[in-house]
Amino acid sequence: MERESRIPRWLRRGARSEAAGAAAARAREELLLAAAAAGFPLAPAAYPQGYACSCDRIGCPTPARHPVSLAWQTQATTDPDQILRWLRAEPLANFVTATGRAHDVLDVPAAAGYAALARLAAEGTEAGPVAVADPDRVLFFTTTRGTPDDEDEWWPCELDCHPETMDEHPGLRWHCRGSYVLLPPSRLLAGGLTASGDGGVRWLRGPEHPLPEPLTLLEALTDACATVAAAEAAREAREADEYHHHAWR
Repeated sequence: MERESRIPRWLRRGARSEAAGAAAARAREELLLAAAAAGFPLAPAAYPQGYACSCDRIGCPTPARHPVSLAWQTQATTDPDQILRWLRAEPLANFVTATGRAHDVLDVPAAAGYAALARLAAEGTEAGPVAVADPDRVLFFTTTRGTPDDEDEWWPCELDCHPETMDEHPGLRWHCRGSYVLLPPSRLLAGGLTASGDGGVRWLRGPEHPLPEPLTLLEALTDACATVAAAEAAREAREADEYHHHAWR
């Protein structure tokens, strides 16, 4: 019996791979356009390129996590045609959403975020859109405190987080005016080293959910952050005690 040529199989595998890639691209477009339709202003961001960031900055401190342009605040838009033009020009680009316009984001450590979600569900409180930024943060999208003309009417908060102050807020970060977060679906450098793996930003609850008032979530989030911080401090104390115990034996 004549053996089947391997070429048709190879072609079929290539066609399936191409179809899967096209379907993934369409799904990504739909997610980004859904976020824009919900009122989230988008701007293009860097993305993983091999083992590094797609930007041309040597030793980028936030690889695949920052906007492409310094004018991202004025670029950010909900216009679907502009978003599609950006995607056509750079299909691999991540996107950020500018906070303090249509929405704010309460950004907490992952353990605290999952604990808060469980508490909110048990209390029957609407959590709104929620995203996970692998491997260690959960993002709660809320209504915004806004940008009133009268600066005295704006409620300042010690938790306000801007891109340059991220490291100063290891617990709860409040992204409002002048800040941004990566919008799902975005790819990250997995483990900070490679674009392969499961590192990324993804929705747990999509933008179709109504935005809640931030104060309805704040107690659950701050309590969860305090519990996680206390558990981490206790763990570090135990490890220090064990180290000293073994060191002096």
